[in-house]
Amino acid sequence: MTASTTAAEQPLLAAEAPRALLDRVLRMRELAILVVLAVMLAATQIDNTSFLSQQGIKDLLLNGTILILVAVGEAVVVITGNVDLSVGSVLGVTAFAAGDLLRHGGNPVLAIGLAVVLGAGFGAFNGILVGLGQVPSLVVTLGTLYIIRALDSIWVGSREVTASLLPSGYKSFGHNGIWAIPYLALLATVVLIAVGYFLRNYRSGRECYALGSHAQAAALAGVPVRRRVLGAFILCGALAGLAGALYLARFSYADAGTGSGFELTVVSAVVVGGVGFTGGTGSVYGAALGALLLTSINSVLPAIGVSSVWVEAIDGVLLLLAISVDRVVALRIAGLLRSRARQVRSGTDD
Repeated sequence: MTASTTAAEQPLLAAEAPRALLDRVLRMRELAILVVLAVMLAATQIDNTSFLSQQGIKDLLLNGTILILVAVGEAVVVITGNVDLSVGSVLGVTAFAAGDLLRHGGNPVLAIGLAVVLGAGFGAFNGILVGLGQVPSLVVTLGTLYIIRALDSIWVGSREVTASLLPSGYKSFGHNGIWAIPYLALLATVVLIAVGYFLRNYRSGRECYALGSHAQAAALAGVPVRRRVLGAFILCGALAGLAGALYLARFSYADAGTGSGFELTVVSAVVVGGVGFTGGTGSVYGAALGALLLTSINSVLPAIGVSSVWVEAIDGVLLLLAISVDRVVALRIAGLLRSRARQVRSGTDD
C-alpha cells in the first residue's frame, strides 16, 4: 500500500467509526424496544390470561396500524432533518372526505384513493414551502396544522360519518383479517417494507439520510435537496391520507375533531423508535416499533387495572429518554470525529 493510498483512505476510515457506532446504538435501540414490548406483553398475559387471545392480538395490531402508517411517513420527513406537525389534521380531513364519498354511494377503492391524493396534495404544499421556499418545517407545518383543521371545521361543521352510512364491506375490511392478523396490519406491513427498502437500497432514499446529516454538504455533493424534501413531504401526506381512510374503516366514524392532537403521538413514536430528531439517522422499522410500543401501552394499562391517565405520562417519559439517548450519542460521535480529525491531520503532517 502506497503512502498516497493510505492518505486517501484515512478520511474514509475517520468517517466509518462514528457511523458504525451510531448504527450499533440504533440497532440496540430497536432491539431494546422489542425486548421491552415482549416483556410487557408477557407480564400482562401472566396477570390477565385472556389478554393475548386471538381477539386480543388482533386488537393490539389494529390499534397500532394507523399510528404505524403515519409514523413511517413522519420518519422519512424527520430523516431529512424536518418535521411535519400537520399529519393529525390531514388524517382527520381525509377520513371525512373518504366517508363523505362513501355515504353518497362512492366506490371504496376510489374513497381510499381520494384520501391518499388529498393527503399527498397537503404534503406537496408543505414540501413546496419548506423545500422551495426555504421556510423552517416547524413553522410551516404548525401553520398548516391549524389551516387544515380550520378548513376541516368549516367544511364538516356539525356533520359526522357514522357506521350506518358506510358500506358493510368497507367496515369488514377494517376489522377482519387472517386469523389474528388484520388486513389493515398486512397493508401497513407492506407499506413499511416498501418504504424501508426504498430508503436503504435506492440512491434517492439514501440521499434523504445525507440531507438530514448535513444539508449543505449534501447539496455540494449533488443531492437535489429541494426535490428530496418535497418528495418526503408528499410521501408523508399520502400515508397520512391512507391512514385517514383506514381510520374510517377501523372506527366507522369521522367528524371535524378526528385526528386532533394525533401529531404529537406520531412524533413521539418516531423519536422513541430511534429516528434522530436532528435528521440523518434511524429507520422506519424503528419508528414502527415505537408506534407499536406506544399503542400497546394504551392496551396494557387497562388490562392490568391501571388508570389510562398514566398513558400520557409514560409516553412523555419515553420521549424524554429517547431524546436523552440521542443527545448522548451525538456528543459521543462529535468527540470521535474530532479525535479522528486530529489523527488524520497528524498522519498527514508526518
